[in-house]
Amino acid sequence: MNIGLSTYAFTWRGSERMASPMTLIDMMDETVDLGGGVFQICDYPAIEAYSDAELTELAVQAERRNLTLELGTRGIGPTQLARYLDIAARLDVRVLRSMFNDAETRPSPDQAEAWLRAVIPGLERQNVTLALETYEQVPVDTLVATVAGLDSPYVGICLDPGNCVAALEMPASVIERTAPYVKNLHIKDFQFTRADGWVGFRLLGCPLGEGLLDLDGMLTRVAPRERDINCIVEHWLDWQNDAETTATVEAAWTRHSMDILRSLQS
Repeated sequence: MNIGLSTYAFTWRGSERMASPMTLIDMMDETVDLGGGVFQICDYPAIEAYSDAELTELAVQAERRNLTLELGTRGIGPTQLARYLDIAARLDVRVLRSMFNDAETRPSPDQAEAWLRAVIPGLERQNVTLALETYEQVPVDTLVATVAGLDSPYVGICLDPGNCVAALEMPASVIERTAPYVKNLHIKDFQFTRADGWVGFRLLGCPLGEGLLDLDGMLTRVAPRERDINCIVEHWLDWQNDAETTATVEAAWTRHSMDILRSLQS
């Protein structure tokens, strides 16, 4: 079972709200320091503006740290996937995570299947697996039916059961329905808290093991060790009033999650 961090584990520390935002190299260094072997550059639009030389240097830095790189974007339109396959080639990436929708396109199931079928030859040529994430905008049944219909080892699911709670799809059910098709795992915990004034609830992140995620059950069902599926740490962390506190909490959650996953590795 290979473990690592996503840029979503650095949502705040890598943002402009910090006096000195962490760079991708800083994030890779922390991944290594915490015992990770994988770093997923996910929903990080700045990567699209990197020159070929900058991408090559990023790949060199990852290799020096013995890190496997993964990549993530949003959308499955032909132009978007072609762009990210080109970046993947420069970074020697073998797993590309995406979602059905982006800011401008919301394909129907038929359109999504057509677009994905068209990209499969490119995935095969580059030996890249496209992992489509579970999230509230697309019913899990639709996602599973699309992936099953394509019947390609190069198209699967990125499982993140917490995302689907907003669509009233329960995590245990999401795990069970997607397990045979999972190619990538996002590890983050979550819980409901009462909103201010006890009017409604908020679904927020929490330290791993303290919320609603059945981590042991998910790992047992998906079997990432046996299936060579990478487990990538993310967070849903609220801003903690000031930059210093937020950075401290984010770092602590990250270390805590990696400590748990390292213990499960052994």
